[in-house]
Order: sequence, then C-alpha cells, then structure tokens
Amino acid sequence: MQTWSLVSLCVLLGLAVRWGVSLNSYSGAGTPPMFGDYEAQRHWQEVTYNLPVQEWYFNTTKNDLNYWGIDYPPLTAYHSLICAFVAKTINPEWVKLHKSRGYESPAHKLFMRATVLVADLLIYIPAVVLYCLYLTEGSSKKKVSTLLCFLLYPGLILVDYGHFQYNGVSLGFALWGVLALGLGWDALGSVAFCLALSYKQMELYHALPFFCYLLGKSVKLGLMGRGLYLFVRIALTVLVTFALCWLPFLSDPGQAMQVVRRIFPVARGLFEDKVANTWCSLSVLIKIRSILSSDSQMYLSFACTLLAVLPSCVRLLMKPTFWQFKLALANSSLAFFLFSYQVHEKSILLAALPACLLLNDLPLMAIWFLHASTFSMLPLFLKDGLLVPFAVTSLGFLYFSIYLLSALERCSEEELRLGGYHKLLFWLPKLDLAWIVRWKFYVSVSVMAGLSIATVALVPPPHLPDLFPVLVSITSFSHFLGTFIYFNIVQFSEPPSRKSQKKNN
Repeated sequence: MQTWSLVSLCVLLGLAVRWGVSLNSYSGAGTPPMFGDYEAQRHWQEVTYNLPVQEWYFNTTKNDLNYWGIDYPPLTAYHSLICAFVAKTINPEWVKLHKSRGYESPAHKLFMRATVLVADLLIYIPAVVLYCLYLTEGSSKKKVSTLLCFLLYPGLILVDYGHFQYNGVSLGFALWGVLALGLGWDALGSVAFCLALSYKQMELYHALPFFCYLLGKSVKLGLMGRGLYLFVRIALTVLVTFALCWLPFLSDPGQAMQVVRRIFPVARGLFEDKVANTWCSLSVLIKIRSILSSDSQMYLSFACTLLAVLPSCVRLLMKPTFWQFKLALANSSLAFFLFSYQVHEKSILLAALPACLLLNDLPLMAIWFLHASTFSMLPLFLKDGLLVPFAVTSLGFLYFSIYLLSALERCSEEELRLGGYHKLLFWLPKLDLAWIVRWKFYVSVSVMAGLSIATVALVPPPHLPDLFPVLVSITSFSHFLGTFIYFNIVQFSEPPSRKSQKKNN
C-alpha cells in the first residue's frame, strides 16, 4: 500500500512538472506565415476532420501539403482526428477548414496542452510505472526512485509540452512493447511496437532489436517446434496489426505509396539544422553535402548505419536475453541517430528511452547520457523561449537522479561494467577507470553548463553567427559517440551477476 502511495506521488509530481512547462509559450507562437509545430498539430486536426481519408496525404485545393502537410503514419492522423472531434465539440472555430490557420487563444492553448497530458496519462505514464515496478531489480524504494527519475527526464517533457509534440505516444507504445516482451507476452509486445511504428516512422530506430530478439528467441526454442509456432504467431500478429492500422489506404496502391512518400521525405537531404550526429559534426571540416550527390549521401549513411548497428543486433540474435535486448535498443537507436539519413535533433529522444530503461542498471552512465541529450536540444529550446524550463528541469533531474539512485556511489569498475575496456587497453598500465569516469562526468557537466551560459549570455562574432549552436552540436556528438562505444562494449561483456545485483540492491 505504501509503495502505491509513493507511485501516485511520483506520477503527480511528473504531471505537475509537465503542466508547469506547458504554461510557457509554444513553438511558432505569433510567428506567421507557418507558425510552428503547435500549428502543425492543430492543422492536422483541421485536415483530418474536414477532409476524407483519401485526401489526407495528397496535395489538393483543400489540402496544401506545403502548409504542414501530414508527414507521419496513419495512427498519428487517427489521433489528430480524435482530438479534432473533441475540439469541434468545444469550439468549431478551432478546426474550421482554412479559416482556423494560426488560431491562437488561451482556451485553445489549454485544450492542446490537455491533449498531450491525457495522451501521456493513457499511454506513456502507465507503461513507465509498470516497467519500473515489475522489470527493475531492487527494493520498493529503489523502484520508486527509478520511476521518479524516469518521469522527470527533461528532454521529453520540454519537447512535448514546450516545443509541442506527441512523442510520448510513440515512445509509450514502444515501452509497452518492451514491457510485454520482458513479461514474456511476445505477441502483445509485437502489437504494441507495430502501433508505435504506425504512429511515428522514427520508431524504426528500435525495430531491429525487436526483430532480432523475437527471431533469436524463436530459433533458441527450435524452428521445428515451439520456436516455429512462436515465429508464425508473431508474424501473423504483425501483419494483422499493420493491416488494421493501414486499412483505409490499402485498397489503392497509389494511396499507400503516397503515404510512404510523405513519411520518408528523402529530398530534404542528409541532415537539417545543427543536429549532434556524425554528418553534421563532420561537415564542420568536410562539406559532405557539397562533395557527394544526394544518392551517394543516402548510400553512405545507409552503409554506415548498417555497419554500426550490426554487431549489437547479431549479439542479440545469438543471446536473446532481456538484458541484451535493452542494450541493443540503446545501441540501435544511437547508431541510427549518429549515422542515418535525415536526422532531426529531437530524434535523440528515441535513444533516450532505452537509456531510461537502464537507469536502475547503469545509473551514472544513463543519467550522463540523458543530461547530454537534453543539452543537445538547447538551440531548439532557446528558439521556443524555454530557457527557464530547460535550466530548472535539467538541474532538477540531475540532482534528484544522482541523489536517489546513488549514481556517484555506484561507480566501481564492476558496477560500471568497465571490464571490457581493460581487455581493449591491455597494452596500457592498469588504470583506475572508475576514477577517470567520475572525473570525466564532472568535467562534462561543467562544460555543458558553461556552454549553456555562454550561448545565452554572449554574442557570437559576426563572421561566426552559428558558433554556439555548432559547439553545442559537436560537444553533444562527442558524448553520444562515447556512449555508443560504451554500451556496445557492455553488451559484449558478461551480463551482470545476480550476486553483484543483490549487493547493489
């Protein structure tokens, strides 16, 4: 009973922080003609409510795709339609075709904020609660501490409630998939992940680990017996789930192809803005987009992404355990973020979810990465007027997570899983890697804090107007690359022993 009281308190605190962030301005407020992501979400409600399904993804006189045309899979459109029905009931002006463009009012802002909160309450937060209670090791106090840190992750809160999106829906479905697989409900886990993928195509970052885990499990059970039954059952489940989600678009191949073209806009190029991945960081020295053709850029990014994700997925295929699955999710999503084509800065949230799954297992490294992921989106938050929420939520998360999870105390080489580094660095004298990691953490946090202050307080030189966004991007990239290497080494090390886990708990 006491545990559930603490859980309720954590959820209420998480909701309070979310609502506090939502009281600020939003992306594109008062900036015509395109406004921002807030208007994109509102416009999709307008389109889905007023136009037939067959016109949602096509450019027509009533649906100008150049003005925030829908570019996510069908489940996002259905979600917009549900919100539109509620909006129409409250105030028809909110979704009036064409005439509602750029609509701004306190009542509508309250409604839009409430839609994100309700979506989190229905999908994301219950999955977080159940994961922390049933799939993390330790005492009730430790599980509740992990839950609070999970719910207070600033990156997702600032993007969904400040910038304004519904990332919690797709991440929530993915988390339901992880939860189901962890509990042995493979078919239900497959359904949940198909829903995530049908909501946002960026869930492809997590697709290979789901596939390799289920395939590896089927092979381990024997492809001539129970394994074959499991494989066929999951394959049918996936086909049926996708068929139901895409049903209105399957009667006409042209409809389905248009949806695919909209959700994979390859014409946009290798990357946009100052994203903390390999291509953007490398472009400071080598102008890749000027040297290579668009097709060559696409092939290069595909090859690098495949090479980066392959070791982790092969390892998972050979050893389909839940521990390997969580690490493969982190490695796959980071590989996609670092090397894939057309990456946005907000895509780091897809790597943040697996890091949250590891808060209880590798607290310091998970907290470090999650803090860096929030910092990497600093230019976006400043553009949206979210400086104060960024500072408050980041400092709050850093303090509570380090304190509640005893992250700086759980820093032995065994707990940090650093044994693999000694094998790689056998030619060097034995180093105190735990001490080095601790000091790197202190220096890293100091650098991110200093760069955040400099970005806000200093004016860049006229000939380098993007100096601070570039420095933020490169600094974040170095953190992400280091985390990617670390998680890969951990995945190829031995799993944590039960003895060490009990000792930590």
